[in-house]
Amino acid sequence: MKTLIVDDEFTSRLLIQQILQEFGEIHIAVNGHEAVEAVTLAIDNGAPYDLIYLDIVMPVMNGGEALKQIRQLESAAGLIPPHSARIIIGTGLSDGKTIMAAFREQCDAYLVKPIERAKLLKYLHDFNLID
Repeated sequence: MKTLIVDDEFTSRLLIQQILQEFGEIHIAVNGHEAVEAVTLAIDNGAPYDLIYLDIVMPVMNGGEALKQIRQLESAAGLIPPHSARIIIGTGLSDGKTIMAAFREQCDAYLVKPIERAKLLKYLHDFNLID
């Protein structure tokens, strides 16, 4: 499983990386702009991401805008479900408006911080990314 973790908080990135490290290759981005660049490069190299963990609130480009651009890149490359990345939104915001906006932009799931290992792994299992 090839994963991109996108979060501006070091401790959040480290926690998610520790949970996912046994499942494959992990790349890191600290804002939405870097995420879009990483996804573009991965698609151009013929090795798109299987999973993207994307924080909503970040500097430079927020997660919502990054999500929109990532889905546009995938679509342009012909990567449509189930061949597109599974994107999990991470947020400290548990309000319904923020969560619904993320689903409108085609995220697959969301987790409210602090991230719980069991919930993250359940999503990966449900997405058939792990056994």
